[in-house]
Amino acid sequence: MPIFDDLSRRVLLAGMGALPLASGAVANIPAGGRSKPCRLWYQRPASIWEEALPLGNGRLGAMVFGRVGQERLQLNEDTMWAGGPYTPDSPDALSALPEVRRLIAQRRYKEAEVLAGDTMMARPMWQMPYGTLGDIFLTFDGAKAPSAYRRELDLETAIATTSYDTGAGQVRHESFASAPDQVIAWRIEASSGRIGFDLGYRGPREAEYGNPDFSNVAGDAIDWMQREEMGLRPDDIVIREDGPGAWLITGRNKAANNVPSALTFAIRVRLLTDGIVTLSDTVLSVGNARWATLLITAATSYINYRDTSGDPVAIVRSRSEKAARKSFALLRRDHIKDHRALFGAFSFELEGEDRDGTPTDTRISQSAAADDRGLAELYLQYARYLLISSSRPGTQPANLQGLWNAGTNPPWGSKYTININTEMNYWLAEPAGLGACVEPLLRMAEELSVTGAGTARTMYGARGWVTHHNTDIWRAAAPVDGAFYGLWPCGGAWLCNTLWDQYEYRLDPAMLARLYPVMRGASLFFLDTLVDDPAGRGLVTSPSLSPENGHPFGSSICAGPAMDRQIVRDLFRHTVIAAGRLGVDADLARQISETGKRIAPDQIGQGGQVQEWLDDWDAQAPEQNHRHISHLYGLFPSAQFNLRDTPAFVKASEVSLKQRGDLSTGWATAWRICCWARIGDGDHAHAILKSLIGPDRAYPNLFDAHPPFQIDGNFGGAMGIIEMILQSWGGEVILLPALPAAWPSGRMSGIRARGNITASIGWTNGALSWLALQGPPSSEVAIRYRGKLQQVRLDGRGRYRMTADTRPGALTG
Repeated sequence: MPIFDDLSRRVLLAGMGALPLASGAVANIPAGGRSKPCRLWYQRPASIWEEALPLGNGRLGAMVFGRVGQERLQLNEDTMWAGGPYTPDSPDALSALPEVRRLIAQRRYKEAEVLAGDTMMARPMWQMPYGTLGDIFLTFDGAKAPSAYRRELDLETAIATTSYDTGAGQVRHESFASAPDQVIAWRIEASSGRIGFDLGYRGPREAEYGNPDFSNVAGDAIDWMQREEMGLRPDDIVIREDGPGAWLITGRNKAANNVPSALTFAIRVRLLTDGIVTLSDTVLSVGNARWATLLITAATSYINYRDTSGDPVAIVRSRSEKAARKSFALLRRDHIKDHRALFGAFSFELEGEDRDGTPTDTRISQSAAADDRGLAELYLQYARYLLISSSRPGTQPANLQGLWNAGTNPPWGSKYTININTEMNYWLAEPAGLGACVEPLLRMAEELSVTGAGTARTMYGARGWVTHHNTDIWRAAAPVDGAFYGLWPCGGAWLCNTLWDQYEYRLDPAMLARLYPVMRGASLFFLDTLVDDPAGRGLVTSPSLSPENGHPFGSSICAGPAMDRQIVRDLFRHTVIAAGRLGVDADLARQISETGKRIAPDQIGQGGQVQEWLDDWDAQAPEQNHRHISHLYGLFPSAQFNLRDTPAFVKASEVSLKQRGDLSTGWATAWRICCWARIGDGDHAHAILKSLIGPDRAYPNLFDAHPPFQIDGNFGGAMGIIEMILQSWGGEVILLPALPAAWPSGRMSGIRARGNITASIGWTNGALSWLALQGPPSSEVAIRYRGKLQQVRLDGRGRYRMTADTRPGALTG
């Protein structure tokens, strides 16, 4: 049967499952590299943080402002959190649990919430916030308004540059965050004349967060000489000379919520220059130089979530001096090689007008009115850049702000919000060719399985482990922020499902061996805590809630919301499959499988919607446009609702999405894009995407405007773009499932699909024009295009190619 047969002759693929193509048949498949620049660029310096450009090596981060009178480098280190190891589990939770469940069963929801708030919540009620290392300032001698100014961030090299003419010649700043050498390197060069500057340090402090108005940025006057005050140095910050051309800065993290400070930190600034250096405990100055290089290293005493006995001074000295023995050119070369090894595996290009010649902030401000296809390309590649920069093997996972945060008081603590946001950070990892970036999330789940085991015993008298809707670097697992928001037991289960999804792309046995004990423990918890619904509808969680959304009875607390049932159903299924692949726990796997069959099924309500709760309360819920679409977990990221197997639930999901509305906070808008792509409505998904990358939801530096900044919108929006082009679920690879009319021709290369498949795809005038697959040799791949399914076999090298022939709309394989 011909596949890709769109009723007549639109696209015909003959014999896809027969023989692999000869080498000559693939000559017209385009190469995978990019033909256009991949960069953000501006004609003005950053006046505020949301205009600065991010650098990161997974552990160290910097926001670079590109200023002429006084450069600002705002610094972050991924273990710089408040407090120290603590156990917040409430000792009163277990004794109160039966009564809370009884009140819920009697539909006395508000009483259940009050009792749970008094007895079951964490102590302290709030977790620790992520912080900042402060700022390095470089105040330049004789600075004046420049000409021919430009600053940019090259995503392919991960290098930020600022260049301008002074009248005496060109000045160029260049900076990057090196993973191989664990330094932030900043260099200034003058083509002629001499340069000088004073270096200053401002310690960690509170910052102002909000939603700045960028509606008229292009018309604003530029303050080329913008300067910021250092302020008084906190008593616990010490700055001293530390050898030739080096400053050592030491201090402590802050206490928070009655958890004392347990971390020390160190920053070392190593200066290399051909100029004259003046160095003391209060002044680091450079004069009469043609060039100068700063190597900035930083560390804390954090070893793990239980151990804060590290020696950050020894770490920064060692790394700093090792990097200083290399030339700047060699540091730069090694950095680029390392970055490109991750970034270069994927490309995305849409045919159409190239607007790279327009500054990025202008493109964002004009995107609502203009069809800027290149901005969607840039948004996806920027998200990939941000994930590489904020999540590397051995680092902490990307938090609510990835790696970048300006103050000690970040919005929502910049924590790990695991009722959607942390998981969203990693949706695009494997599909976008960044599987290596997932390791920090797996390690966090492993650590939570230890702390969460104590919480499971203390709160629920259960085996296994649990964590709720938030955690921090100390892996606190008890519910926080009040019962209305926090008494949700599925955070750990969703983390397990997210990691399983990543495993399915690569099928890495080593990852499965690490992941299975975590999944097993999460499943044990639900075996012990699921209860029978009094109305006989099946097993449910209790107490729980549909994340952050109130139902019509004055509370959020309930039993068995749809999201819980969907998440636990996936967890049980994944655990059973994993046990089978590993050949372990056969009896337990049978028990999990049988219990899973008893979970209360999803329901379609009287309005045609997916019911968010066990009862049909949706139409009476107080917030009809609530940001969370938790009950649609089954549509995305899961595939329990899909066009092939459960079309009625896909239709009901569409009703629910329309009820919620298209526009919300940044991450919630991104989730909606992914859902509409799964439904197959690319034009609807694209319309929402335009809002996400427009001035209402994107800052000038393309950071997602929640508002204020949260990075999950960047990551979730990028995944939505991939989902429009290629999906893989249910054992199939689906080609162009939601291609919007606005993208008639283009290509995407290096997309990862489940089953250890790498795909590259091209399309012309809305129709598939070529396809290349790479995977396990001689394996079969199920491909679906425009509703038609065909099995194809990879050749002995694990390759498959399909190209267009000379007939209109035809393909040959």
